[in-house]
Amino acid sequence: QVQLRESGGGSVQAGGSLRLSCVASGGTYSSDYCMGWFRQVTGKEREFVSTIDSDTNESYDDSVKGRFKLLQDSDKKTLHLQMTNLKPEDTGIYYCVRRPSRTCTRGATWYNTWGQGTQVTVSS
Repeated sequence: QVQLRESGGGSVQAGGSLRLSCVASGGTYSSDYCMGWFRQVTGKEREFVSTIDSDTNESYDDSVKGRFKLLQDSDKKTLHLQMTNLKPEDTGIYYCVRRPSRTCTRGATWYNTWGQGTQVTVSS
C-alpha cells in the first residue's frame, strides 16, 4: 500500500513563505492518480487546498489561489506545495492525499491514502 510522508511545516510570520513536501513510497503505483493537499484546524473539518491529476491539471481553493503553487518532481512520487504570502488563516495541519484515479475532487472522503500531517503556524 502506498504511504505518504509530509515534511516542511513550521512557524512563520504573516507574509512569509513555506514549502511543504510529500513523498509517496511503497505499494503499487498507478499511472492514473490524483494527489494533493488538505488542511485542518482544530475543531473543524478537513478542507480542500489543492490537487493535481496525472494529466497535470491543477486545482486550488479560492482562498489560496495566486499564493500557493503545486510543484511535482519528474518521478511523480514527490509533490511540493509552495506557499507564499502566508496569512494567519492558513494555520493548520496540512495533509497530503493520493488516490489511484485520474479524477480529483474537493471532498476529503474521496481520498483513500493520507499522510500523517505537518503543522503550519502563521502568526500576525
